[in-house]
Amino acid sequence: MGAAAHADATHGIAMYGSPALPAGFDHLPYANPDAPKGGRIRLGESGGFDSLNPWILSGRAAAGVAAYTVESLMGRSADEPFTLYGLLAESSDTDEARSYVEFTLRENARFSDGTPVTVDDVMWSYETLGTKGHARYHTAWAKVAKMEQTGPRSVRFTFDAPDRELALLMGMRPILKKAQWRGKDFAASTLEVPIGSGPYVVDRFEPGRFISLKRNPDWWGKDLPLNRGQYNFDEIRYDYFGDGGVVFEAFKGGEIDTWRETNSAKWAREYTFPAVSSGKVEKAEIPHHRPSGITGLVFNTRRPVFADWRVREALTLAFNFEFINATLNDGTEPRISSYFSNSALGMAPGPATGRVAALLAPFAGDLIPGTLEGYVLPIADGTELNRGNSRKAMRLLEDAGWTVDDDGVLKNAQGAPFTFEIVLAQGAAEVQSIVDIYTEALTRLGIAPRLTTVDDAQYKERTNTYDFDMAWYTRALSLSPGNEQMLYWGAQGVKQPGSRNWMGMNSPAAEAMIAAMLAADSEAEFTAAVQALDRVLTAGRYVIPIWYSKVSRLAYDRDLHFPRRIPLYGDWPGFQPDVWWYEAVK
Repeated sequence: MGAAAHADATHGIAMYGSPALPAGFDHLPYANPDAPKGGRIRLGESGGFDSLNPWILSGRAAAGVAAYTVESLMGRSADEPFTLYGLLAESSDTDEARSYVEFTLRENARFSDGTPVTVDDVMWSYETLGTKGHARYHTAWAKVAKMEQTGPRSVRFTFDAPDRELALLMGMRPILKKAQWRGKDFAASTLEVPIGSGPYVVDRFEPGRFISLKRNPDWWGKDLPLNRGQYNFDEIRYDYFGDGGVVFEAFKGGEIDTWRETNSAKWAREYTFPAVSSGKVEKAEIPHHRPSGITGLVFNTRRPVFADWRVREALTLAFNFEFINATLNDGTEPRISSYFSNSALGMAPGPATGRVAALLAPFAGDLIPGTLEGYVLPIADGTELNRGNSRKAMRLLEDAGWTVDDDGVLKNAQGAPFTFEIVLAQGAAEVQSIVDIYTEALTRLGIAPRLTTVDDAQYKERTNTYDFDMAWYTRALSLSPGNEQMLYWGAQGVKQPGSRNWMGMNSPAAEAMIAAMLAADSEAEFTAAVQALDRVLTAGRYVIPIWYSKVSRLAYDRDLHFPRRIPLYGDWPGFQPDVWWYEAVK
């Protein structure tokens, strides 16, 4: 069996079709193999950190630890929707049905302390993450029927569910050093520096203030084709500041080297400070082709006040996107029309047809209106009062049992006023501006929203335990959605702390679409399943979406450089600082 299995072992694996890069490729197409090594990049973060264990639910982990100090069996290319190439593993093997996957470790793979990465480390890491790690690791692990060592450097995972993505997911888990964790509680937050096999090691840190990662000169993987032209800085340093506004001021003052601007109007008007004028700071717009994802105000439907979709639609009508966009962005940014908009995975306008309609048909009786018929977000007239949509909102609220009394207070049949809490993290100035305009509109409807701002630690605790009525929600989505979708939208997250299902949705249709996506044996079937899921999510009115940008706006020190060949995913993931380098401009 071993000889037959390894006869088909390959250098990479793609979700559909074959990897774009052949065996023996020299470097990733968006990396510069001639990039010089040296220098440092200083990055800014808001909030703080109190842990160096980013693989568990508790604690606030420091930036960079997960990305740069440990590695997985396979590494992802940011230039393909979902393709992995060998990293710690020299090869992978699976069958047509993807009922199993087998990896063979590279003989020279080493942890930063010089000890070899072994199959024992791999198996311990997978079981520990799947049982004691963050919830994001649990779904895939639950589908592993058997994990076994099949050779001195090989390990096989056999699955008990029809899920074609599992063969790839098993290549993406961080591999930790088993001996370091012997006798310790893995699920407990800790400031012990993890021993990994990645390009960087933790050099210095002060909890809540900064962490410095130093490039490991003895890194075992520096000459791998997947890594050539990447991880060029001698030091990656993250400095922590109170909030996003302070981080921007730190960038303007030269305390950090780069800043990602999310406000198009600010980008156009406010980048006239001395460092820009003198040429010390340069600006770039990086295009991308990834889905819009979802960003906006999320309803916690665990709360009775938001359980009725008509109420959620009414409050979406009250959100005056056109006025807010004009006020904050000069009206330049497109609105997020669905979770997977800006991609072929997004739902088509109008009624569901073809395979999408067939996938949704068994759930037709329980689907929220608009799922099959087609749903479009409300469009306001652009005026501040938004009278037309306000009238529509009031009619929906009345249909749901809410009426305005003589004092202008919206109440239900029991006489309870319509009031709820909006929880925001401190320092999010743009979000605060959006919410301020929105709450004024709600007040005109007789609704009494309460705004609460909390620090970073409190915000994480409250959202992890769903202790909010409405909150600010951001969920980036890729061109290769898979098992993580169950963590985002699955019914288990209604009660399980730490999921991404902040809205508390419990939709058999959504879970069925995710299952169809995972079992799809062709790209067409996969696309139809995602488009159907997109309809369920969007018509569910779980989030009031704002805008997205088709480019990433980066301002950076002129001594930092990046390849002009931009990957499919733009600047996320695997772009900054991965393929950047330092070279002083004279």
